[in-house]
Amino acid sequence: MSDMPSAGDRAPDFEGVTQTGDTFRLQDALQRDGLRALAIYFYPKDDTPGCTKQACNLRDNDQMLASEGVAVVGVSADPVESHERFAEKYDLPFPLVADTDRAIMDAYGVYGEKNLYGKKTMGVKRTTFLVSPEGTILHVFKRPKTAAHAEEILTKLEAATA
Repeated sequence: MSDMPSAGDRAPDFEGVTQTGDTFRLQDALQRDGLRALAIYFYPKDDTPGCTKQACNLRDNDQMLASEGVAVVGVSADPVESHERFAEKYDLPFPLVADTDRAIMDAYGVYGEKNLYGKKTMGVKRTTFLVSPEGTILHVFKRPKTAAHAEEILTKLEAATA
């Protein structure tokens, strides 16, 4: 497992298949007109309470994020079919990348030992990377607030680009 990149580092390049069967490429996403930042959020599992709360917060604030030039992409180890059900159930407007072999998670250092209620387990550390159009990491959210994540993203984007 590689170390987690920090603010100022180059975001590891990746591509993967989304819930619609399309290929998501980081380099293509960063080329989008009007983009100020891409929020790449890694989450443990589709349709679990915390992950649903986080996805719905991003969904509910999608227009606000878009108006500020922020695009969102979610990544988890769930397969495409699971992402498809999750995105349909909650009407998620952003791509969810299936990282079933955990290659993307390993590149970002978000898969590893975590401590859950005093028990050590292996899993995905809920983390979001805010990436500039140039591919530089502006901020790393190591413990995003699932119910207020969009607001957190905008606050850090303002600070990072001020």
